[in-house]
Amino acid sequence: MGKFVITKRANGEFQFSLKAGNGQEILGSEGYKTKDACENGINSVKKNSQDDSKFESKKSKNDKFYFNLKATNGQIIGTSEMYETEASCKNGIASVKSNAPAAEIEDKA
Repeated sequence: MGKFVITKRANGEFQFSLKAGNGQEILGSEGYKTKDACENGINSVKKNSQDDSKFESKKSKNDKFYFNLKATNGQIIGTSEMYETEASCKNGIASVKSNAPAAEIEDKA
């Protein structure tokens, strides 16, 4: 089962990552000024990860694939790692969709 891990950055901001059952990070967040805002981001991922239209697949300048998960307002709430192939990127999206809704929250901040 996946889990969200909340950590604190060196600049004092909070961030979360969604990790798959094998511990691999499948989605990372931006920095948030407060832990409450970070937790709201997690709740937004849980909700929006079930809507295919909220995922945006992209190709980087170095020809790697990644995706963003967007909230209803269009703001990016999570970004994936870089993938070698488009198929791997699609598998990453499927992993977020299956892991996020029931993922526990581990607070390491």
